[in-house]
Amino acid sequence: MNASRMTVAAGLLVLGIAAAGATPLRRHAEPLRLLGRTEVPGYTGDFDHLAVDIPDHHLFMAAEDHGTVEVFDLATGRHLRTLRGFNTPHGLFLVPGTHRMIVTDSGKRGSRILDTRTLAVVGYIKLAPGADSSVYDPSTGRFYIVTGGGDVGMKVSYLNEIDPRTGKLLRQLKFDSNHTEAVVPEQHGERLFVNVADRNEVDVVDKRRFRVVARWPIHGAKTNLSLALDEADHRLFVVTRNPTQMFVLDTHDGRTVATVDVPAIVDGAFFDAARKRIYIPGAVGEVGVYQEIDPDHYRELARVPSAIGAKSGLFVPSLERLYLAASPGKRVGGALLWYAVQ
Repeated sequence: MNASRMTVAAGLLVLGIAAAGATPLRRHAEPLRLLGRTEVPGYTGDFDHLAVDIPDHHLFMAAEDHGTVEVFDLATGRHLRTLRGFNTPHGLFLVPGTHRMIVTDSGKRGSRILDTRTLAVVGYIKLAPGADSSVYDPSTGRFYIVTGGGDVGMKVSYLNEIDPRTGKLLRQLKFDSNHTEAVVPEQHGERLFVNVADRNEVDVVDKRRFRVVARWPIHGAKTNLSLALDEADHRLFVVTRNPTQMFVLDTHDGRTVATVDVPAIVDGAFFDAARKRIYIPGAVGEVGVYQEIDPDHYRELARVPSAIGAKSGLFVPSLERLYLAASPGKRVGGALLWYAVQ
């Protein structure tokens, strides 16, 4: 792939560059400030999830419909390399304390394990086809991958518990669902929350027994794809596509305590614990930013302009950065955008 075209303005920052031509934003008024944009030409279809390798200054983007993983310089956003040989890559995870990255891939060859120093494939994780959503639980050191579902012609889905250091499958939980999506773990509790999108519910999984202990319906909405968790205040944020809303659930009992309208076509929700905010990017070209007033009340701070197709992303608290992948869809050429949280 040719080097990506970048718009560069004066004033190189340590972790980003100001985008030339961008409309100046009033810092006191906008919760997100655009720092840069890297064009990714020649692509069609969807991008999926992102990951950052802070020590090696890399950002990775899964180009699911292109069958590649794109590598960028974390400091400047410059496109560095295209990794090929994947089928449909979705999730990216840097295994702590190692030089390994797991790439969940829904193709028949399974998910890959890469050496982050050479970026070569050094292993595979063999599971049922359809590996997609994934999450790491720092409290247990376990990694969870969702497999199966309608995209690979299966009427059931599986939640797979993996030892990320070895790639070994430890346990597997079956769901009578052809569309199981995002998973978030508690860090001070014993539960996992799982979006079961075709049943319009959140299933609660006990980590120790690895079984479903509760099912919380999302009344009045369909296709709940994205999740975020405010564990300190016992609130789970569930984003649906029909209608495009954020449902705030009490994690004591699954009650809906608030609903908020959000941008359309969302594939990610990110909770900023330091500021008590939620960032929700929509493919319509804006990021909704929502402030928690108290655990039962939320207000919209802004709809920050992004790019058409920018529905997936990554919030990195230690860098105070929000990264977005702008999927081109039927158009040609996508982009990577990054913002300072302020």
